Amino acid sequence: MNYQIFRILDREEVDRISSNLTRGVFVDGKLTAQGPARAVKHNLQLERTGPELSEIDRILVAALQRNRDFHAFALPKRIMLPLFSRYEPGMEYGSHIDNAIMGGLDCDRVRSDYAVTVFLSPPTTYDGGELVIELPIGEQEIKLDAGEAIVYSAGALHHVSPVTRGVRMAAVLWVQSAVRDEQLRAILYDLSQAIKRTELAGDRDLSLLLDKSYHNLLRHAAEP
Repeated sequence: MNYQIFRILDREEVDRISSNLTRGVFVDGKLTAQGPARAVKHNLQLERTGPELSEIDRILVAALQRNRDFHAFALPKRIMLPLFSRYEPGMEYGSHIDNAIMGGLDCDRVRSDYAVTVFLSPPTTYDGGELVIELPIGEQEIKLDAGEAIVYSAGALHHVSPVTRGVRMAAVLWVQSAVRDEQLRAILYDLSQAIKRTELAGDRDLSLLLDKSYHNLLRHAAEP
């Protein structure tokens, strides 16, 4: 279980966020980079003047909170404020690793178990700009439709390829899971998918047994 892709935003939500971003002020992305990442980060990001949630923050966070598949996969405990990034031709973000500890929505610190990239630009409007995750099985190039998101381990090396045409807009945020152990999260996700399938198949007894196993394992593993 290295990553999952989910439809997070509908078309109207994408349009509302995009319209808001056209009126925003973008600053050098290096301002939020730390350590070696600062040297390889070449993009722009929406200026944030305080910890308050903006309209587009609320749209994105609400979309994540209502998405059952995202919750089944990530089991989120805390979510960091989104960063809205802009890549123009020639911009890129070289290979880097995300910080292990970041600031959170409620001013608590967030352990970055998962990174989430929500694509906001239609893929036909720009060239390049793929999110490339460096996994043991090889590099995975990801370029999604506007409103789709990839959720992947924040412990993986990754980079954003240079944009050669158009503008790439995306929202990036990080999630601390209620289950710290990645292998246990994978087992819990598989169980959640098995429960869904047995419910669709109408096997109530098997679904109930799987549901019992799921919640007992979650009870054992969770750090609420």
